[in-house]
Amino acid sequence: MADAALHSNTAPALPAWLDAYTTVALYGLVLGTVLSLAALLTNPVPDPSFPWATLPASFRLPVTQPRIEHWPVTYTVGIWLWILGFPALFLAGYRRYGSRARRSATRWLVGLPAAAMLGWTTYCRLFWPKLSPPTWNAPSYTLVCWLYCSSYDPLWSNLAYLVAGLGLVATGLAWRDDDTTRYALVAFGVLALPLGLPALYEGYRRFRGGGEGRPVTVGA
Repeated sequence: MADAALHSNTAPALPAWLDAYTTVALYGLVLGTVLSLAALLTNPVPDPSFPWATLPASFRLPVTQPRIEHWPVTYTVGIWLWILGFPALFLAGYRRYGSRARRSATRWLVGLPAAAMLGWTTYCRLFWPKLSPPTWNAPSYTLVCWLYCSSYDPLWSNLAYLVAGLGLVATGLAWRDDDTTRYALVAFGVLALPLGLPALYEGYRRFRGGGEGRPVTVGA
């Protein structure tokens, strides 16, 4: 099967609503970074997990932001903009580089998000300096990761590893064009939301195409 078989040469890379989300979310990532850094100008220690990330008092403004649980307001907003916008990085890569080749699309929409989830889950489980008490406001890139970060219950971390593993399996199935690919993609996409949005879209696209190897117009 040719690599371009899954894509029409005339169809846009993404449907209009997802294309709009990708563009807006990329701006949101920039805004989130600015807002997070702004907390350095107002609070001596914006993130208690990283007390070394601070500025000398002479560089800070004479105001102190209130906190939402452990984090200043702008830092909290910035983190959640990153969480909601992070999938756009993979969609933008797909839009720019992966929309004409099957395996490149699989890499951007499934493989890289699954690898990212595996990396974030490992970081949160083993390396993230956990604050006490746990909080509902804990930054997390998937719902199941949020359940762990807001409770520190290892059960949820173990489930996050299983979901990330499902994503890697879905990647392998997509590369092989296995008949069960679209089901695995949708399952991973739903279980890994919001990070799983690219994989969910890929599963939906394959269902709309009637199965692997059939092009589908996605701009409608």
